[in-house]
Amino acid sequence: MALWRSTVNTWSPLPKVCQFSTTSALQHIIKLTRLRVVDNSALGNAAELAGKPARCIHIYNKKGIGTIGDKILVAIRGQKQKAYILGVRQKQKPMVPRFDTNNIVLIDETGSPLGTRILVPVPSLLREKKGDFTKILALATKFV
Repeated sequence: MALWRSTVNTWSPLPKVCQFSTTSALQHIIKLTRLRVVDNSALGNAAELAGKPARCIHIYNKKGIGTIGDKILVAIRGQKQKAYILGVRQKQKPMVPRFDTNNIVLIDETGSPLGTRILVPVPSLLREKKGDFTKILALATKFV
């Protein structure tokens, strides 16, 4: 515990300055990373209007670090929801797009997206990846 000396020559504990997390958005997707929902689902829109972004709870791969095309579990508005990662801020391999934000699309238990539109360009490398991206690719209007 840090102590500071007051004007009356007694030692007192330092007051606590902040009780909440003030970290910025991470460069890669791990647990508790803030994410941006880029479809027009009601759950994603409500979270964005409330100023409470979705947070990653679990990544469904062995490394524990998410990248484009990975399936994750997010906490959004007090609910657990599955999602696919569509864009990450981290440095990418050549010919893989890098995004300004960590983008996700919410999906239901059957793997179909909750929204009816995707509001950002979708990486075209999702066409070659394994997984059920056909419904997400059908909703996309722009590809990079």
